[in-house]
Amino acid sequence: MTEKARFDADEWERIAGAPAIAAMYVITSEKGGTLRESMAVSKVYSDAREQSTGSPLVDEIVASVNSVPPNEFASKEQFRAEAVDQIRAAKDTLAVKADAEEVSTYRDFILTVVQRVAEADKSGGFLGIGGERVTEHETAAIEEIRAALG
Repeated sequence: MTEKARFDADEWERIAGAPAIAAMYVITSEKGGTLRESMAVSKVYSDAREQSTGSPLVDEIVASVNSVPPNEFASKEQFRAEAVDQIRAAKDTLAVKADAEEVSTYRDFILTVVQRVAEADKSGGFLGIGGERVTEHETAAIEEIRAALG
């Protein structure tokens, strides 16, 4: 079992912050729905806190408050350009000190977060009627994240 104590502060910040970065990456892939999508992130974390994920490491991540610092990126464009690399770096950092099962649980948690974010709000249509639950842009963002997580 890998726990927070095995990582230095920078490594932990990278690992713990990646789920929030992944969520923001999907949120910014489409216009609108930001409030519902942000609430979906909170709900995934809340659900994971109530029911253990099976990984002490992921349980420690969900027990802490994780968000993207507002001044970390100068613009949405900079965020979009760097987010996937940061997610990949977090997974790679974890892979050095954790076993394959823990890395897999971490990957699954991030993919759960982004899927729930994408499903949180319909896009298109009129007054929510006829819209898409998960748009083409959201699907593409999820696939980029999935590839970064290996």
